[in-house]
Amino acid sequence: MKKASQEESRLHNRRLVLNTIYASSEISRVEIARHTRLTRTTVSGIVAEFIAAGLVEEIGLAPSTGGKPATLLRLAENARLLVGIDLAESEFCGALVNLRGKIVDRICLPVSGHNTENTLQRVYQLIEQLLTLKSTPVIGIGVGVPGLMDPATGTVRQAVNLDWTNLPLGSLLRSRFRLPVYLANDCQVSALGEYTFGGGRSSKNLMVIKIGRGVGAGIVLDGQLFYGDNAGAGEIGHIRIVENGIRCRCGNTGCLETVISVPALIARARQLTSGGIDDFSSLVDAHHAGNPQVISLLEDAARTLGGVVTHFVSLLNINHILLAGSLSDLSESLLPVLHQHVKNGLLPALAEHTRVELAPLGDEIVILGAASLVLKNELGLL
Repeated sequence: MKKASQEESRLHNRRLVLNTIYASSEISRVEIARHTRLTRTTVSGIVAEFIAAGLVEEIGLAPSTGGKPATLLRLAENARLLVGIDLAESEFCGALVNLRGKIVDRICLPVSGHNTENTLQRVYQLIEQLLTLKSTPVIGIGVGVPGLMDPATGTVRQAVNLDWTNLPLGSLLRSRFRLPVYLANDCQVSALGEYTFGGGRSSKNLMVIKIGRGVGAGIVLDGQLFYGDNAGAGEIGHIRIVENGIRCRCGNTGCLETVISVPALIARARQLTSGGIDDFSSLVDAHHAGNPQVISLLEDAARTLGGVVTHFVSLLNINHILLAGSLSDLSESLLPVLHQHVKNGLLPALAEHTRVELAPLGDEIVILGAASLVLKNELGLL
């Protein structure tokens, strides 16, 4: 085993100290040394560097326990900003996000036409507008892209909705904005966002299933985002579940996406009813109005999704499943159906520990997930 260099050890210690501060609302140098098992001298030196850089601030004295009271520290959460970009829906959205995952400024731009040059120019425009709003330094740009990604190179291998194939988006953005850039699939960053800022903070293992124009999943295992051997982990939307089913945009037939994605549900509801369902809003209205065909359709979708959940819980033994995307608007009536199907489909010993809940980050899940990519890679925080 190769021995760590002095610089590698120094970087490790810096990240260890910063993570300890990040995990606390306030903490003293003595407590940091106790948590990290570093010497007080090492901790004091690293903390001094962070204070000089503006990343950490002193906020007063701890209550006295008889001796000299310790000085308390906390993360200066607005000292740096992260750019998070969501390219997953019909408009491109982005935000400036502080180090605690709070959105400082947010912009959305409509996308007309899906040829490569048009969509790429829209991404540039979105980031340029966000950067003009920054009040403190931006440490990097994170992007959630719908499709197959190579996170190591920042290449979009295939994004059908954007008409992108083998697009070196990471290189293009780094060259244009002179900032670190990190990219991943939108569902993968959603899982990282929930783990970092949302409903997954208490779970070492987590799965987020996102349903919108497409269907996908992101998986966190032992606190790390799981990409898979070819960065395609979570591409559940293209599992074939219906023999001789509808042709999917991927070229196959009967994919999960052709059954429970929002466009698929709208199309099917339009066939089942006498009209009036033109978009997702009218589908939700029909459901709330008690339309029996729509209710039956959506309950079938919940049972189908429940079947997918049981397979992943049985395979990976992940106890915590979060649902994100448009179908959350129908959660009040669909979650009970989903829960029952999951319970019936699992071994009782697994079912009793399995939680299926709505993703708390809501519509900001991809933006915050993309921002957390920067936080993890640039500051080593998670």
